[in-house]
Amino acid sequence: MTHIVAISPHLDDAAFSVGGLLASRARAGDRVTIVTCFTGNVAEPTGFALACQLDKGLGPEVDYMALRRAEDHAACAVIGATAVHLPLLEAPHRGYASARELFAARRDDDAMLAPLSKALADQITLLSPDLLLGPLAIGNHVDHWLVRDALETCGASILLWEDWPYLTRAVDRRTDRPALVHPLNDADRAARIAMCAAYASQLGFQFGSLQAMETAVRAVEAERLFDG
Repeated sequence: MTHIVAISPHLDDAAFSVGGLLASRARAGDRVTIVTCFTGNVAEPTGFALACQLDKGLGPEVDYMALRRAEDHAACAVIGATAVHLPLLEAPHRGYASARELFAARRDDDAMLAPLSKALADQITLLSPDLLLGPLAIGNHVDHWLVRDALETCGASILLWEDWPYLTRAVDRRTDRPALVHPLNDADRAARIAMCAAYASQLGFQFGSLQAMETAVRAVEAERLFDG
């Protein structure tokens, strides 16, 4: 049995980007684990961190990260994958104060790279993956780059996925030959749609609606990964 480990920055990135591949490999009998890096809670968030849940229609009384972790468990259950949640804080909870800052250079006072690198090295040792996947950081989200940079410090062989839906509006696409191309069949698309649909709190913000997400996934012909 092949063990596939996907290192996801946030609670949705792996499913959004390579849900079809993960579903296909799970159907074939492979073991699939999705490790999500930034799932930690901050009690009573304020400022931009609070705005990130309010703009998704979630009131300040909602435990946003607990809700998102539950969504991730539901998404993983679609394909029988194991969910691992690292209790590290995502960028809005580390002092990034606007959407613009999320897609700019890493803050000088952002000390996340070292603990993230240690946590991922520990997970790779523990899980001993046969195939390790992670983000290319298309779209330039600071957390996606942190994960990519941390994985590089681990020295493991890795394939990097095209971050979706950032890919649909990115100008920084990879133009070299991908190391792996997974054409999506009907079963893959259905599973990817079901996984994405589990992240209900994110659909309006990312796609506009559940129906728009389904339409977008049906338009994806293949998932491409590149050597890290």
